[in-house]
Amino acid sequence: MESSDETVETAGTSTGEAAGSSVAEQDWARASADPQYRAAVVDLLGALAYGELAAFERLAEDAKLAPAVEDKAQLAAMASAEFHHFERLRDRLAAIDVDPASAMEPFAAALDGFHRQTAPSDWLEGLVKAYVGDAIAADFYREVAARLDSDTRDLVLKVLDDTGHGQFAVEKVRSAIEADPRCGGRLALWARRLMGEALSQAQRVVAERDALSTMLVGGIADGFDLAEVGRMFTRITEAHTKRMAALGLAA
Repeated sequence: MESSDETVETAGTSTGEAAGSSVAEQDWARASADPQYRAAVVDLLGALAYGELAAFERLAEDAKLAPAVEDKAQLAAMASAEFHHFERLRDRLAAIDVDPASAMEPFAAALDGFHRQTAPSDWLEGLVKAYVGDAIAADFYREVAARLDSDTRDLVLKVLDDTGHGQFAVEKVRSAIEADPRCGGRLALWARRLMGEALSQAQRVVAERDALSTMLVGGIADGFDLAEVGRMFTRITEAHTKRMAALGLAA
């Protein structure tokens, strides 16, 4: 999903504005001089790092549901890629003198709760969750990344690279529906539940972290205001509808 690069100039005294350039035009060394922006980025990287670690654990667990050896191997490869992404985020947090565990801890309960509430009951539900659930989170982080400093933005976009979930999940799910059309309705309901749970979880996480919520509604990362947050979630929902169609499911 492509993010809007439009920036909205606002009056203020943030580091980026004082320097006469938006945060998105600065590198980390300049942007992080603003302590509120630094706190927001630490929150963002902490949430993303724990999300990657949880994705690794989930994919490794879902591999047990795979019907064939080659499917287990595919999920194992995806899990390995997620763990590599986690390592990059962990190392970045350490490089900016932040304890990775402390940065991740505030988000553990919400993310663990989401995964408990959306535990797949079978192989196909696991694939839909990997494709739909992870993509919703990635869309959210890409939206935020457009307003980050250049160094942080590059890192976030790199760890959001597709690990092979997309095409693999689409092929397997569409093949299953062709073989048994009755499973399509069940999986469509499951995907809609995932969408609702993922958006609710994202909103709860943001609301509980002051620096992160300020980043989204304006005041740190240029270009976001309350109206833009609404448009952001609309774009995420539209992308979800397209993915549902790719899976052969009704949104």
